[in-house]
Amino acid sequence: MAILLRGEDRIIVQGITGNQGRFHTRQMLDYGAQVVGGTSPGKAGQTVEGIPVFNTVRQAVQATAATASIVFAPAPFAKDAAFEALENGIRLLVLIPEHIAVQDSIDIVARAQDLGAVVIGPNTFGLITPGQRTKMGIMPNHIYRPGKIGVVARSGTLSYEIAFSLSNAGLGQSTVVGMGGDPVVGQTFISVLKAFHDDPETEGVVMVGEIGGSAEEEAAEYIQTLHIPVVAYLAGRSAPPGKRMGHAGAIIERGRGTLESKERALSAAGVRVVTMPWEVAPAMQDLLGP
Repeated sequence: MAILLRGEDRIIVQGITGNQGRFHTRQMLDYGAQVVGGTSPGKAGQTVEGIPVFNTVRQAVQATAATASIVFAPAPFAKDAAFEALENGIRLLVLIPEHIAVQDSIDIVARAQDLGAVVIGPNTFGLITPGQRTKMGIMPNHIYRPGKIGVVARSGTLSYEIAFSLSNAGLGQSTVVGMGGDPVVGQTFISVLKAFHDDPETEGVVMVGEIGGSAEEEAAEYIQTLHIPVVAYLAGRSAPPGKRMGHAGAIIERGRGTLESKERALSAAGVRVVTMPWEVAPAMQDLLGP
């Protein structure tokens, strides 16, 4: 059983007629995702990859009974796109854009919480459920295999490498979730770990973290209550002190968010912390046993 995204979810693509929206709509369809519509103001009546385009989310939801949306709108318009989706019944929202203003992200996450909706991102690669051939995101299709290892990641590129190595080692994935690399995101390590804990088919979890913020340290205490093995890889080992590395959320402030503090907290919680991405799969195999 997957978490957050299920095979019956009906997906719309906000910004479907843009280059990114069009390309990734094709990729999601190729993977088997149930993309039922898209939006692009002023372009109603067109189709993209055979998918009908609507002017508004309300029209798309009324015509397709969509339950989920993935947003490719540029960052300045992402808040409006997110609110339009949330206010029209979308309850799973994936925000791909980076550089969304922090206050806009705060407003989006707060409104989603009020409505009982789930937000993935912003600045995320999305999420994928290989066992159900269901995908909302921009990750490459060919690297995932159905299985029982959950993956939750702040970094997209690293998560691809790690998922591919898991697949090659015969460790398929139940669900892979990209939390997003911004300071304010809809999901935390704790919220995703809780979902994996409640999934009877997830037998192990991989965390892909990085320097900056305190998400990993906050997760460490909760992990002590889990009854499944957890392997963690943290990016930023070579980062100069105090420097931001890639993501807006990957910045160390007032001594918090260092690699050492994260590794210390996770190790104390019983997490197997590895120092290289290719060590994740062997570590998980060792923890799962024969």
